[in-house]
Amino acid sequence: MEAVLTRSQFVRWRAAIFAIFLASGLSIATWASRVPGIKQALELDNAQVGMLLLGMGVASIIGISTSPAVMARTGARRGMLAAMLLFALGIALVGLGATVFGSVAVVLLGMALFGFGNGCVDVMMNVEATAIEQQMGRTILPVFHAFFSFGTVLGAGIGALAAHLAIDVATHAVTIGVLIAVIAVVCFFQVPVREAALDPEDHVKPPFRARMHTALEAWREPRTYLIGVVMLGMSFAEGGANDWIALGTEQGHGFAEGTGAVSLAVFSIGMTTVRLFGGPLVDRFGRVLVLRILAVAAASGILLFILAPTFPLVLVGAALWGIGASLGFPLGMSAAADDPAKAAARVSAAATIGYISFLGGPPVLGVISEHIGLLNTLFILVALVVMSGLFSGAARPLRDDEKTPAASTEQR
Repeated sequence: MEAVLTRSQFVRWRAAIFAIFLASGLSIATWASRVPGIKQALELDNAQVGMLLLGMGVASIIGISTSPAVMARTGARRGMLAAMLLFALGIALVGLGATVFGSVAVVLLGMALFGFGNGCVDVMMNVEATAIEQQMGRTILPVFHAFFSFGTVLGAGIGALAAHLAIDVATHAVTIGVLIAVIAVVCFFQVPVREAALDPEDHVKPPFRARMHTALEAWREPRTYLIGVVMLGMSFAEGGANDWIALGTEQGHGFAEGTGAVSLAVFSIGMTTVRLFGGPLVDRFGRVLVLRILAVAAASGILLFILAPTFPLVLVGAALWGIGASLGFPLGMSAAADDPAKAAARVSAAATIGYISFLGGPPVLGVISEHIGLLNTLFILVALVVMSGLFSGAARPLRDDEKTPAASTEQR
């Protein structure tokens, strides 16, 4: 039985989850913004930097994949605290390994902790965010994902300033690590204990085997995989843009140096804007129609980006690409949470599919691009986005008679 929260408790819970999304984005941009400094400090070549990225990516996927088991053991509340402290330690070790110890091994250890912790918290913060959305009765999950984007912008800005002021990587990374640890502890005390998130107090907690059964139950439901198809295409589109849109602009089209950063910025602005202000449109027209319209926008944008003969048209394509890819992931999370009694397990499963696609998709595209060219490879994204649009009916809100009886509530 879930405790009834006061208005003040609910507001603090919501603010805490906003802060966790922001902290996750901040941590990722902290690493990304100091890659040149780390590379120079350790005298690495591009292949060695790639191995560090691979280590982080593998650790992230392990964290995402094992998060249901972590949540079953600790609950989402304690799990988020542990995962945030872990990636805070990881980002600090990356900095210390680069400019204090001068050790690739220490940096790699930091990257592994950083990736695993971020992977775990990515799933659990979405579990909490969907619960908040259910209690509010309106679409707000895209705003949480916009806060992740704010975190990346903030982290990139701090990183650029630190590099400009010649602040060494260790000082920068340890400072951010301490800040994230403080955020983690403060947020822990604002997140309520929730039975649905598998984190009731120990004396009422079911046996671990029963909690694992609950956490993995969603993987036996066909709807999980149908929602996963919707999220897979959009996650590929988002991850592919983050990693390849700049190179596609400069190397694929042959435009001047610096135009790639402009294309990425336009994409990011389009995505963040829709995430901030798209919720009322979803509430007005429904998830399925909005997802289909956005799939058309994303597919059209990617095609325009590939085929555009001029840079202004490339930017129009990038904007449509960002707008179209903006809500696939958060609306997939919302759909997975339609039944509050099973939301934690279903959101964990859907988030696992989405994040593995987000992290694993871009490297696959990179391998393929070596054989057919980067711009030609992006046609794969068009096909995946179209597939997401075709399967968007899976995001239809559940009727009351399709939910667990005790959890049936008024559907927005």
